[in-house]
Amino acid sequence: MLIERIYDEDLSQASYLIGCQAKGEALVVDPRRDIAVYQSLAAANGMRIVAVTETHIHADFLSGTRELAAATGATAYVSGEGGTDWQYGFEAERLNDNDEITLGNITVKALHTPGHTPEHLSFLITDGAFADTPGYLLSGDFVFSGDLGRPDLLDEAAGGVDTRFAGAKQLFTSLREKFLTLPDHVQVHPGHGAGSACGKALGAIPSSTVGYERLYAWWGPYLAANDEEGFINELLDGQPDAHAYFARMKRENREGPAVMGARAQLAELATADVVRDLSQDAVTFVDTRSNAEVHEGTVARSLNIPAGKSTASFGAWVVNPETDTNPLVLLAPSQAAAQEMWDHLVRVGIDTVAGYVTSIEGLPTSTPQLIQSEELDSFDAAMILDVRNRTEHAAGHIPGSHQLSGGRLMWHLDELPAEGTIVSYCQSGVRNSVAASALRRAGYDVVELDGSYAAWQQEREAVPSN
Repeated sequence: MLIERIYDEDLSQASYLIGCQAKGEALVVDPRRDIAVYQSLAAANGMRIVAVTETHIHADFLSGTRELAAATGATAYVSGEGGTDWQYGFEAERLNDNDEITLGNITVKALHTPGHTPEHLSFLITDGAFADTPGYLLSGDFVFSGDLGRPDLLDEAAGGVDTRFAGAKQLFTSLREKFLTLPDHVQVHPGHGAGSACGKALGAIPSSTVGYERLYAWWGPYLAANDEEGFINELLDGQPDAHAYFARMKRENREGPAVMGARAQLAELATADVVRDLSQDAVTFVDTRSNAEVHEGTVARSLNIPAGKSTASFGAWVVNPETDTNPLVLLAPSQAAAQEMWDHLVRVGIDTVAGYVTSIEGLPTSTPQLIQSEELDSFDAAMILDVRNRTEHAAGHIPGSHQLSGGRLMWHLDELPAEGTIVSYCQSGVRNSVAASALRRAGYDVVELDGSYAAWQQEREAVPSN
């Protein structure tokens, strides 16, 4: 048996390829939409992808289940649990509690483990060539290393009202009746790692065991004491902000993400054509450089979505493809770099990219305004805006600042002043540059606090006390 973890650092998301080496068949669980990685992995191991499934209706990325099934001819499986409100809206085989998928000697059993979402499945795997009992659990967003999937996302991102309490109760029951009934040696392979907003304290360890989590996870003592109330209180306390784009992901994943098919290679665009399109507001320019480089000068009204670890996340903060219909023009050093960035963007449903340029030379430019921390007290700001998470703000913030996280900002513009200058900050400046660029594009007068909260805090600590 082969188990391969495919990890996306951008979204802190894990998908898995389970393969029977004897029969040459593979199952992919929780794929993303840029599917070449799964096809290459299967080919390298002499396998054919015959089945694709997912643990639940995801909130943080757009599922590649339909994309991969269409490309390979594999059978798509989705949860049939959760009641009528949580049924998928596209054609696929339904899996219910204890249903099985067979790959040669391998048995993959679906376990209904609600709590994070009502329809959530985990997959219990038995390698029949070596044992007649399960050895592995793909736990999706049910159990993470050291944490659990948050039960409040339906309230935060999907329009639910107080569903978090029912979800927390379901998690307690799923742990007691499903997870903790498994042998301690069963290896646990979760759907997310540290950095994901699907929990509040996810560990960076890629896998665990039932026994380890039973003994050392924060929730273990509550289950041992059958203390449901204490469990719920701790579970719901201190959950981070849910990004606003999660609502779109939930809706599209339930209805069925569009199948893109083979994508053409992005073309390098002529500068004159980009200038013309920018003047007509027919495209949106994306500066993919670091905030430090952007602060030296960027394309006027461009979005700063830095290439690298958080491209998909930041992209979904500031581009809503349901309302932002302009194709994107990417700044990239090469065609390969532009293509890689596009791969990241399609993971959150940002599909329409016109092409790329390798330089901003010849394009209309502007320089973002900055303010130093020592100037802040005397600056006439209509609002000081903290775009960090609410838990960061609670731990320490600039007095009088208004907290609205970058991942929710563009959906809550009614909280901002209609006139005057906004001074914005995050922790170090990266998130702030992304958020500020989107606000400027929307017509707001924004000045970024240079160095953000870290610089302000350092400046205050350097001032001698009387």
